[in-house]
Amino acid sequence: MEALYQKYKGLLFRLAYQMTGSAADAEDIVQDVFLKVHDVKWEQIEEPKAYLCKMTTNRCLDLLKSARKKRELYTGPWLPEPVSATYTDSYESVLQKDLLSYAMLVLLERLSPGERAVFVLREALAFDYHDIAALVGKSEANCRKIISRAKSKMGLAPDEPIPADDKEISHEWFDRFLSALANGKIDTLLTLLANDAELISDGGGKVSAALRPIVTGERVAQFLFGIMRKFVEGEELRVELVALNGGQTALALYLGGRLDSVTFLHVEQEAIRHLYLVRNPDKLKYVEGSINPL
Repeated sequence: MEALYQKYKGLLFRLAYQMTGSAADAEDIVQDVFLKVHDVKWEQIEEPKAYLCKMTTNRCLDLLKSARKKRELYTGPWLPEPVSATYTDSYESVLQKDLLSYAMLVLLERLSPGERAVFVLREALAFDYHDIAALVGKSEANCRKIISRAKSKMGLAPDEPIPADDKEISHEWFDRFLSALANGKIDTLLTLLANDAELISDGGGKVSAALRPIVTGERVAQFLFGIMRKFVEGEELRVELVALNGGQTALALYLGGRLDSVTFLHVEQEAIRHLYLVRNPDKLKYVEGSINPL
């Protein structure tokens, strides 16, 4: 059991995290799965990985179905929890890709639990359709249709590959963005923002955050400058570039030495299309104290 846990815990965490968007829930699911299979006679199980993945998928589906009402009652927009490298190290060769980008995790919220399961297994973990069909109890043809439907809901063409994440955004580019904010250069900031830029902030009702998405580059710029003015007038402010979610560059904002928020930027055609600002303290506990500046 210990050998199986060490071998597959990373895979199962990635599966559960990308299905639920919650590091806390993913960790609980992985622990629960291994507790439930503790007395299984593994010599009778032909494919332990498939067995564990099926259990994890079913637990995630149950959780997602029960979480829908909770998310409807959530204060303001709901964003996935960021995770540090502690949970995103590669554990085995089947993980041919890194975690889906944070922007893709946000888009997954448009999918039904079943669609999300098939999408994650195929696009994030590179399972073939034969194995996916066995895991979710559907035909291969049905799984292919589900992928096509899921991509349509996410604004992707059926044959379109999943967009690359934002790891390739240069530090120089981030420096220009932060310099424009720090020096109040709204014209410069507007050149970095898409005309239809959107900012989504998640405070969970526990800290201040916009209760609705901020849309258009001009409004996003005004919102960001408002945040900066508020912070400058308050506690000591420090902003660092950090690597989260499988190596994706993000901005960590510290107030008085305490992690206040994490922001992911999604860039398309050299302009910021989406900004995801996570402030809910419950969603920062998996990165606070375990991230290092780039």
